[in-house]
Amino acid sequence: MSDPIRILVADDHPLFREGVTHSLASEPDFNIIGQAAGGEEALRLARDLLPDVVLLDIGMPGWDGLATAEKIATACPATNIVMLTVFEDEDKLLAAFKAGARGYVLKGVSARELAKVVRAAANGEVYVSPSLAAGIMVALTRGRPADPLEELTEREREVLRLVAEGLTNREIGERIHLAEKTVKHYMTNILGKLHVRSRVEAALLAARREKHA
Repeated sequence: MSDPIRILVADDHPLFREGVTHSLASEPDFNIIGQAAGGEEALRLARDLLPDVVLLDIGMPGWDGLATAEKIATACPATNIVMLTVFEDEDKLLAAFKAGARGYVLKGVSARELAKVVRAAANGEVYVSPSLAAGIMVALTRGRPADPLEELTEREREVLRLVAEGLTNREIGERIHLAEKTVKHYMTNILGKLHVRSRVEAALLAARREKHA
């Protein structure tokens, strides 16, 4: 039997947060490991608990969900972020994915559908509420960079530069003050975005880019 999916729920409305938590907790393969009422608390718990999935409300006071998603994606690259929102807004949807979210779900979703989304996110899949999916696919295709290296975040580029210098994950972690496990997660993201199978291929791709820059 596989390990349960570890979930953090962040929403500033207690009744909604408790409802989502109660709904998901009834699923045998889910483990709700924390709840947060705001962005700062969500980031702290994500760092401490390293959940598989974070459900984030967009409209929280203080750090909103978009700012929080970006901070969690940077601090916990192995955590998959799903935005829970009332906003049927393409701009917010695009901003959410740019911030690092893997899913964008409207709050009217059924309990069964939300559970399906959480499982998809835990597997690294992308999910958008069907009413918004067509628009987002057009927008993402139009804005997709031809160079896959352009899809890397600044931190991922930094890790890749150090890989190209021949450093191990441990050495990279020591150089930029990250845990070795976190560096491994960054490498997984880098390999996926560059569509390569090994750090050697990633380093060669980066070297070719430097040569032609």
